[in-house]
Amino acid sequence: MSWQTYVDSSLIGTGKIARGAIMGVQGGIWAISHGYQLAQDEQTAILGSFANSEATQASGIRLAGQKFLTLQADDAHVYGKKGGNGCVIVKTNQAILITEYEAPVLPGEATVVVEGLADYLRSVGY
Repeated sequence: MSWQTYVDSSLIGTGKIARGAIMGVQGGIWAISHGYQLAQDEQTAILGSFANSEATQASGIRLAGQKFLTLQADDAHVYGKKGGNGCVIVKTNQAILITEYEAPVLPGEATVVVEGLADYLRSVGY
């Protein structure tokens, strides 16, 4: 399965994720949903968010020009909120899943989808 198929089917195709991307832990976008753009500085901030979760918690995270209030951040997860919408970012061994969801999808519904794909990728070495 291609990386784009993971974005299109396993994330967007669930109806719980509005936009998403997969990037490598060393940087670089592997796959991205149609029309979604992550600026280079946003990609750099995502990469740094896992190493400096306190700063991410304090300053929030920016995706495609939108700033999300960080609800939780650690060495493998960043969860953010902006109004009724939110983001779920999860790091695996070799990849980072970057997703946004929109109301009426609930945070838990989106998190289950993203964490499920992350668990699968970890199980196959990614």
